[in-house]
Amino acid sequence: MKYAGEFRDPALAKAMLATIEKQVADYPGVITLMEVCGTHTMSIYQHGIRNLLPKQIRLISGPGCPVCVTPIEYVDKAVAYARQADVVIATFGDMVRVPGSSSSLLREQASGAQIKIVYSPLDAVALAEKNPEKIVIFLGVGFETTAPTIAGSIVEAKKRGLKNYFVLCAHKTMPTPMAALTSDPELQVDGYICPAHVSAVIGAEAYKPLAEQFKVPCVVTGFEPLDMLRGVQMLVQQVLDGRAEVENEYQRIVKPQGNAKAQALLADVFELCDTGWRGIGMIPGSGLRIRDEFAEFDAEKQIPVEVEEPKEHEGCLCGEILKGKVTPKDCPLFRTACTPENPVGACMVSSEGTCAAEYKYGTD
Repeated sequence: MKYAGEFRDPALAKAMLATIEKQVADYPGVITLMEVCGTHTMSIYQHGIRNLLPKQIRLISGPGCPVCVTPIEYVDKAVAYARQADVVIATFGDMVRVPGSSSSLLREQASGAQIKIVYSPLDAVALAEKNPEKIVIFLGVGFETTAPTIAGSIVEAKKRGLKNYFVLCAHKTMPTPMAALTSDPELQVDGYICPAHVSAVIGAEAYKPLAEQFKVPCVVTGFEPLDMLRGVQMLVQQVLDGRAEVENEYQRIVKPQGNAKAQALLADVFELCDTGWRGIGMIPGSGLRIRDEFAEFDAEKQIPVEVEEPKEHEGCLCGEILKGKVTPKDCPLFRTACTPENPVGACMVSSEGTCAAEYKYGTD
């Protein structure tokens, strides 16, 4: 298959759905599958995949949106930096509207703060080079997909001898949080739809310890409707067979060992650390922090700032939604106080957030 249309063929989709129906025809219970990728979440909602599957298969969304899992303390710190007269905050677009405890970067921008939306971390490096009198802080948020590009920006800033470029690091890694969710006694996950973008970097083999230790099936899956259905079919078959293996539906992109160059760049600039996930809490060894060799570019180490006491918004269930324990419709703020125009939680802000997907594509 070479073209996107081939991955959306209605006839093939019907045939795959029929196969899945036959697979679970005599299954007495419910098979719960979790996706941990924001793009997968949007694909499931956009194409109505959840509603097409038989009742024995339940799809739930996990912590696959990097903006959504970023703790509110991080947003508060970014806001505190933005209030400094000589600071320019450079960031990808989604972070601008994420509410902190009492403000957001968008509100600070309206009050005169210097907030620049960039399309690449190298744009932020160029911004720092053109404005040597300013302190440019890039908001380093994302999984292994974006982390190599931020690592590359730090290497480039060092190469150019910049003294005014910094990164406020909040990078997180997979599949450590998947293991944490699997260990949660309140959450039953029978199989994981593994993230495609992340897997292109870390490789399909990265999920082997998860499958072996927790006996949970894992399938790396692409984003198109037929990718998703094939991934579900493969996971269901593993459950029925009593197997817990790592399979790769997305072989046209994801390799067993991943991208060696990207992994090397990550290892050169970052090291693993304990970090907090919104709604989940502290997960040991799931974060990335800047190594001491590049400490001169670490905003937290180089630029002290006072940050307000973090305060979550009352009534927001974003944390429970990120763990797959509830759906957006369970949140009392959904479609009332919390909308894309006036988001209360990060799950509604991000274009990859579960609440944003439910609001845009869901049915009441």
